[in-house]
Amino acid sequence: MGGSRLAAVPVLRMFALARERAGTGEAEIDGATVGEVLDNASERFGLGFAELLPNCAIWVDGTPSGPSTTVGPTSEVAVLPPVSGGS
Repeated sequence: MGGSRLAAVPVLRMFALARERAGTGEAEIDGATVGEVLDNASERFGLGFAELLPNCAIWVDGTPSGPSTTVGPTSEVAVLPPVSGGS
């Protein structure tokens, strides 16, 4: 992680159900905007992942963001699915 990145592309961090559907918690995904990163991630991780995205909060570098938010080579894009209730 951190210093081991080889490519200068945004890092997509996935949590909870997004992590399960992607099969990983982190991936380097190319894109100039949040929308491009998520489109490219959907192509990589498949329909189950893509179907989850409309219900997720998306943050870039700790700030709530939308599809048109610009990302750079050091950006971290976080996908946060809604939290379901407990007992």
